[in-house]
Amino acid sequence: MLNEKGFDRWAEDYDADVARSDGEGSYPFAGYQRVLDAIARRVLERGTPRVLDLGFGTGTLTERLYRAGCQVFGQDFSPEMLSAARRKMPEAQLFLGDLSHGLVPELAGRDYDCIVATYSLHHLADGEKVRFLRELQAHLRPGGAILIGDVAFATRAELAACQAAAGESWDEEEVYFVADELREAFPQLRFEKLSPCAGLLTLEE
Repeated sequence: MLNEKGFDRWAEDYDADVARSDGEGSYPFAGYQRVLDAIARRVLERGTPRVLDLGFGTGTLTERLYRAGCQVFGQDFSPEMLSAARRKMPEAQLFLGDLSHGLVPELAGRDYDCIVATYSLHHLADGEKVRFLRELQAHLRPGGAILIGDVAFATRAELAACQAAAGESWDEEEVYFVADELREAFPQLRFEKLSPCAGLLTLEE
């Protein structure tokens, strides 16, 4: 599993590497653009809301929302990713912080219409995901939504099938979402499958 230094080194080539995997339809980023398009559409259906992006990386999704007029906030643990995103969105309020430690104080004191996370929360263990999502729910405005796009599966059997197909490229250190299991903590969770290894999970206030 990459730490912040690993993501710093990856920052320059990240977008190209993701696009290559998505274009090939290969794990782990098959469906990546469909995930981003789905989240952007759901956010912008609400007009120009206040959005918190968790693990925004180089700002690929966040920049779309920013340019559409959304009030953008974000947290990422890579200084190089943060620098890249700030160059694209100089007026956004972006902060450095490890999501495994929760929200930084500058973000924890606010509420949001939408909280989005793309390919960033699979670094958390399942129990940590549940705790963090409950924390995030407390920061939603009435009618708000948490939208998570990631390597995700409806069932454990679907995850196992993807793992078998990926073979040696499967990352054993990452903990991917299984919607059926997450519903034990969040019965209202909705899941939309967007590729053999990607999906959109939605929690609405």
